[in-house]
Amino acid sequence: MAGAVPLIRSLSDCTDFSKVVQPYLPQLYALPQQFLHTVTNLDDLKQLYVSTNPLISAFAFSLALAPIFLVVSEINKNYSQVDRCWSILPTIYNIHYDLWAHMNGLPAYRLDNVVAFSTLWSLRLTFNYWRKGGYKVGVEDYRWEIIRDKVHPALFFVFNVTFIATIQSVLLFSITTPTYLLLLASRTTATNTLTTSDTVFVRALMSLILLTFFADQQQWDYQNAKASYRQTARPNQRFSAAQLERGFVTSGLWRWSRHPNFAAEQAIWVGLYQWGCWATETYWNWTGVGALAYLVLFQGSTWFTEIVSKGKYEEYAEYQRRVGRFLPRVGSTGLEGWDEDEVKEEREGKGKKKE
Repeated sequence: MAGAVPLIRSLSDCTDFSKVVQPYLPQLYALPQQFLHTVTNLDDLKQLYVSTNPLISAFAFSLALAPIFLVVSEINKNYSQVDRCWSILPTIYNIHYDLWAHMNGLPAYRLDNVVAFSTLWSLRLTFNYWRKGGYKVGVEDYRWEIIRDKVHPALFFVFNVTFIATIQSVLLFSITTPTYLLLLASRTTATNTLTTSDTVFVRALMSLILLTFFADQQQWDYQNAKASYRQTARPNQRFSAAQLERGFVTSGLWRWSRHPNFAAEQAIWVGLYQWGCWATETYWNWTGVGALAYLVLFQGSTWFTEIVSKGKYEEYAEYQRRVGRFLPRVGSTGLEGWDEDEVKEEREGKGKKKE
């Protein structure tokens, strides 16, 4: 392990890019050739793994995946290859940091808990993606299809090389970089137990995962009820005919937020970043780039999704007016959300005026 991670004397130094990242960048350049020389010998490969800075090896892995995503997507003309790995890769990176710490005899109790919450996050997201048919052959995110139909093939290829295959792969690595700081902080303080603040962060992250599960389930129940209503013209006990004919869910968590699952999803990785800040006694640090990029991605993706929804559903503009995109709106009387009775009264009032 000698030289694989820096000897840090203070927690704040754990976030010093010039001390914890920059000295190890030469490892990134040498790693491909070293890997090729050791790949056939398990002992040599193990030695390479433990002697390479874990942040560098994780970054190298994210870069190595990019051409694979590119080639597979171009061969199949299906550009959801990163989407299929989205729920898995962050946990692989977190397991990597944890495994590296254990193999080098470093305190890893915090990292064990990161892996626990991250695994639960993966199980939830993977299950939801699977039941929606995401892993079926030929299934592709509809947004890629819309973009592909609107731009020149050469331009879309550039978009695939840069954003879909490469930037997204690196992004999934970057949101886990706070785990590297937790590794360094645990080593600096020689702490192998959870502090009270660590416990608070773990439970908060678990709670956010639970929130995403409820949001996904409510949407899933609605979509199933809508599909049944289209076949039988009979609403079920949970949703009225008006709700099902609307086309999108407006009850439960979706009454207060247009995207409660996205809100909690973003908060999870911002929460991990905040945990890294707390553990290193800093207000901000370079690992926030990953969390910030994640927020930017969701802003853009949600904006595009809502353009499609607004064009598809007649009442979606009204839903946007009444309900916050991610966070509930607060008015003079408290939280503002979608109220079926109020919407019905306004609709009837407008109808009478027209008469």
